[in-house]
Amino acid sequence: MESRKKIAIEKHDLGYNCAQSVALTYADLVDMAPEQLFKITEGFGLGGGNMQGTCGAISGAIALIGLLNSCGDLEHPSTKAQTYALGREILERFKAQNGSVLCHELKGVGTGKVLRSCPDCIMDACQLFEELYEAKLRQ
Repeated sequence: MESRKKIAIEKHDLGYNCAQSVALTYADLVDMAPEQLFKITEGFGLGGGNMQGTCGAISGAIALIGLLNSCGDLEHPSTKAQTYALGREILERFKAQNGSVLCHELKGVGTGKVLRSCPDCIMDACQLFEELYEAKLRQ
């Protein structure tokens, strides 16, 4: 897959939050209308709306993982463990690369030490998602 990081940054520049920027860049891979994906990921931006939660960019990537990996069987869900493992993998890789997965820590709130900018978090989340997609999710 050719990297789509530049597309994600363009979306952020248009006013999409970090989660939307990542998720909508790959909407075609999850067979979901961009408007629906936009709505679903709106609340994930700014670390869940208050900078205390998980970075929106990596949250957008995790949403994509669920959409790609879940069996979608409401009566017999069978893919949770695998989806959780994939989510954990991408979170751990993001944290190892950036020092945190928490928005306020990444932005240096309270410490004044910015670990990663939003555009850089978006590019990192895209890169990690693309690697995971190529290695494990593409089927």
